[in-house]
Amino acid sequence: MQKNHKYERFLLNLQNKHFTMIKLKKRIKSFGYAGRGIRTVFATETNMKIHILIAILVLIGGFTFKISTIEWIACLLCIGLVVGMEMINTSIENIVDLVSPDYHPLAGKAKDIAAGAVLICAIISVIVGLLVFGPKIMCTISSLL
Repeated sequence: MQKNHKYERFLLNLQNKHFTMIKLKKRIKSFGYAGRGIRTVFATETNMKIHILIAILVLIGGFTFKISTIEWIACLLCIGLVVGMEMINTSIENIVDLVSPDYHPLAGKAKDIAAGAVLICAIISVIVGLLVFGPKIMCTISSLL
Protein backbone atom coordinates (compact mmCIF):
# COMPACT_ATOMS: atom_id res chain seq x y z
CA MET A 1 0.00 0.00 0.00
CA GLN A 2 2.87 2.35 0.83
CA LYS A 3 4.42 1.93 -2.64
CA ASN A 4 1.08 2.66 -4.30
CA HIS A 5 0.72 5.88 -2.30
CA LYS A 6 4.19 7.08 -3.37
CA TYR A 7 3.38 6.27 -6.99
CA GLU A 8 0.11 8.25 -6.81
CA ARG A 9 1.93 11.21 -5.28
CA PHE A 10 4.55 10.98 -8.00
CA LEU A 11 1.85 11.02 -10.72
CA LEU A 12 0.04 13.91 -9.06
CA ASN A 13 3.29 15.86 -8.81
CA LEU A 14 4.02 15.12 -12.47
CA GLN A 15 0.54 16.32 -13.47
CA ASN A 16 0.96 19.52 -11.45
CA LYS A 17 4.30 20.21 -13.15
CA HIS A 18 2.70 19.59 -16.54
CA PHE A 19 -0.19 21.91 -15.65
CA THR A 20 2.28 24.55 -14.45
CA MET A 21 4.24 24.30 -17.71
CA ILE A 22 1.01 24.77 -19.70
CA LYS A 23 0.17 27.85 -17.62
CA LEU A 24 3.69 29.18 -18.13
CA LYS A 25 3.46 28.67 -21.91
CA LYS A 26 0.11 30.51 -21.96
CA ARG A 27 1.61 33.35 -19.93
CA ILE A 28 4.57 33.63 -22.31
CA LYS A 29 2.17 33.63 -25.28
CA SER A 30 0.17 36.46 -23.67
CA PHE A 31 3.34 38.59 -23.59
CA GLY A 32 3.71 37.89 -27.30
CA TYR A 33 0.14 39.10 -27.94
CA ALA A 34 0.82 42.25 -25.91
CA GLY A 35 4.01 42.86 -27.88
CA ARG A 36 2.10 42.48 -31.13
CA GLY A 37 -0.43 45.06 -29.90
CA ILE A 38 2.33 47.51 -29.02
CA ARG A 39 4.02 47.04 -32.42
CA THR A 40 0.68 47.48 -34.20
CA VAL A 41 -0.18 50.75 -32.48
CA PHE A 42 3.31 52.15 -33.07
CA ALA A 43 3.17 51.17 -36.74
CA THR A 44 -0.35 52.41 -37.49
CA GLU A 45 -1.18 55.37 -35.26
CA THR A 46 0.20 58.81 -36.17
CA ASN A 47 -0.63 60.22 -32.72
CA MET A 48 1.42 57.46 -31.09
CA LYS A 49 4.42 58.44 -33.20
CA ILE A 50 4.01 62.04 -32.00
CA HIS A 51 3.79 60.89 -28.37
CA ILE A 52 6.93 58.78 -28.77
CA LEU A 53 8.84 61.65 -30.37
CA ILE A 54 7.90 63.88 -27.44
CA ALA A 55 8.84 61.10 -25.00
CA ILE A 56 12.27 60.82 -26.61
CA LEU A 57 12.73 64.59 -26.30
CA VAL A 58 11.74 64.38 -22.61
CA LEU A 59 14.26 61.58 -22.04
CA ILE A 60 17.01 63.57 -23.77
CA GLY A 61 16.05 66.62 -21.69
CA GLY A 62 16.12 64.54 -18.53
CA PHE A 63 19.67 63.38 -19.18
CA THR A 64 20.79 66.82 -20.37
CA PHE A 65 19.45 68.65 -17.32
CA LYS A 66 20.29 65.82 -14.88
CA ILE A 67 16.79 65.78 -13.38
CA SER A 68 16.26 64.29 -9.93
CA THR A 69 14.84 60.83 -9.22
CA ILE A 70 11.44 62.29 -8.33
CA GLU A 71 11.44 64.29 -11.57
CA TRP A 72 12.31 61.12 -13.50
CA ILE A 73 9.45 59.31 -11.82
CA ALA A 74 7.03 62.10 -12.74
CA CYS A 75 8.22 62.17 -16.37
CA LEU A 76 8.16 58.39 -16.79
CA LEU A 77 4.69 58.14 -15.24
CA CYS A 78 3.44 60.83 -17.62
CA ILE A 79 4.98 59.09 -20.63
CA GLY A 80 3.45 55.77 -19.60
CA LEU A 81 0.09 57.38 -18.91
CA VAL A 82 -0.13 59.14 -22.27
CA VAL A 83 1.12 56.14 -24.27
CA GLY A 84 -1.19 53.78 -22.39
CA MET A 85 -4.20 56.06 -22.85
CA GLU A 86 -3.43 56.39 -26.56
CA MET A 87 -3.46 52.60 -26.82
CA ILE A 88 -6.78 52.41 -24.96
CA ASN A 89 -8.18 55.15 -27.21
CA THR A 90 -7.08 53.24 -30.30
CA SER A 91 -8.68 50.07 -28.96
CA ILE A 92 -11.96 51.85 -28.28
CA GLU A 93 -11.94 53.42 -31.74
CA ASN A 94 -11.33 50.03 -33.37
CA ILE A 95 -14.06 48.32 -31.36
CA VAL A 96 -16.55 51.10 -32.11
CA ASP A 97 -15.71 50.95 -35.83
CA LEU A 98 -16.22 47.17 -35.75
CA VAL A 99 -19.61 47.18 -34.02
CA SER A 100 -20.92 50.39 -35.59
CA PRO A 101 -19.61 50.75 -39.16
CA ASP A 102 -22.33 53.31 -39.93
CA TYR A 103 -22.50 56.62 -38.11
CA HIS A 104 -24.26 56.49 -34.76
CA PRO A 105 -24.28 59.31 -32.19
CA LEU A 106 -23.27 56.96 -29.36
CA ALA A 107 -20.36 55.62 -31.40
CA GLY A 108 -19.14 59.18 -31.96
CA LYS A 109 -19.66 60.00 -28.30
CA ALA A 110 -17.58 56.99 -27.19
CA LYS A 111 -14.76 57.93 -29.55
CA ASP A 112 -14.83 61.58 -28.45
CA ILE A 113 -14.71 60.64 -24.77
CA ALA A 114 -11.75 58.30 -25.34
CA ALA A 115 -9.91 61.00 -27.31
CA GLY A 116 -10.71 63.49 -24.54
CA ALA A 117 -9.12 61.17 -21.98
CA VAL A 118 -5.89 61.16 -23.98
CA LEU A 119 -6.02 64.94 -24.27
CA ILE A 120 -6.42 65.38 -20.51
CA CYS A 121 -3.44 63.09 -19.86
CA ALA A 122 -1.38 64.97 -22.46
CA ILE A 123 -2.25 68.37 -20.96
CA ILE A 124 -1.33 67.22 -17.45
CA SER A 125 1.91 65.79 -18.85
CA VAL A 126 2.76 69.13 -20.46
CA ILE A 127 2.15 70.86 -17.11
CA VAL A 128 4.43 68.34 -15.36
CA GLY A 129 7.03 68.88 -18.09
CA LEU A 130 6.87 72.66 -17.59
CA LEU A 131 7.26 72.23 -13.83
CA VAL A 132 10.25 69.91 -14.26
CA PHE A 133 12.03 71.55 -17.19
CA GLY A 134 10.82 75.17 -17.07
CA PRO A 135 13.12 76.36 -14.27
CA LYS A 136 16.07 74.45 -15.72
CA ILE A 137 15.53 75.93 -19.19
CA MET A 138 15.12 79.45 -17.73
CA CYS A 139 18.30 79.05 -15.70
CA THR A 140 20.20 77.89 -18.78
CA ILE A 141 18.88 80.79 -20.86
CA SER A 142 19.72 83.36 -18.15
CA SER A 143 23.26 81.98 -17.83
CA LEU A 144 23.76 82.43 -21.59
CA LEU A 145 22.69 86.08 -21.48
